[in-house]
Amino acid sequence: MKLSVVTPLWQDRPASENLEIARNADRLGFPELWIGEMATYDAFSLATAIGLNTSQISLAIGPLGVSIRSPMTMAMGVASVADLTGRPTALALGASSNVVVEEWHGRARERTATHLAESAQIARALLAGEKVDFSGELARCRGYRLRLDPVAGPVTIAAFGPAAVRAAARHADRMLLNMVTPESVARLREQMEDAAHKAGKPAPILAAWLACAVNPAPETIQQMLRAKVGYLAAPGYGEMFIEAGFGDLVKFARTRPHPKEVLAAMPDELIAASGLIGEASDIDQRLEAYRKAGLDEVCIVPATADDPGGAKTLEIMSQRL
Repeated sequence: MKLSVVTPLWQDRPASENLEIARNADRLGFPELWIGEMATYDAFSLATAIGLNTSQISLAIGPLGVSIRSPMTMAMGVASVADLTGRPTALALGASSNVVVEEWHGRARERTATHLAESAQIARALLAGEKVDFSGELARCRGYRLRLDPVAGPVTIAAFGPAAVRAAARHADRMLLNMVTPESVARLREQMEDAAHKAGKPAPILAAWLACAVNPAPETIQQMLRAKVGYLAAPGYGEMFIEAGFGDLVKFARTRPHPKEVLAAMPDELIAASGLIGEASDIDQRLEAYRKAGLDEVCIVPATADDPGGAKTLEIMSQRL
């Protein structure tokens, strides 16, 4: 499997730590760095800074919410980063969440699978240097052509639900999952391959963001658990954690208690169900489980509470490149 690195954007750590993570990933020879965004840096600004402060690592920007940015602005941003940094740069599209789209941005979030499919088609054409005339139900672009060099990086769609998986199978070079168990990977791979076959297309590469910590301290375990609080009650994710043996916890989370109560009820074992944690040998076993489930790429999200810049974890994981 390919191993790449994700800028984790932990909310309990300084935003600037992501530059240190990027430098560590670059120095250790990881081939690609994923750069998303949450509540701190704009993704294109961070990607440009990383490109100018590292030597060789390729960049993957996103997933960017299709309800927040138009395909034109996403393609322009990716092409700008590629031109300014001289790095191979890829685009990842996603649906984002109701909180981010509707509350933070004040936009409508609807029919996200259709929006993903249409946005991917427009963005792909723009990044290829084409003049686009596309009028979909939710995404449109007419008469625009980038005046920068074409960008050859793959188009990725983040997916989890069946409709988004079908969109990725038909319109993406790579499908991205987040925080999944091996059992869920196997099912989603089967869905993706079936949808690609029906569309007469080759199946995309299958990648997953997985939180990772080698020999973590208690504060790192808490950091990783906090990142899962909001997923326990979510449709699809809740069922995944029930399957993994955490049914009582999911039932409790769906009563909508305060997040601190959910966190207090979460066992440490929850992390290992959908991530990479423990001694190096434990992580090797989990990597093999994900490989057997059909994952082509593991995107390492390094935990940093007791490991600034993810230096220890990335050093050990780089030995598996």
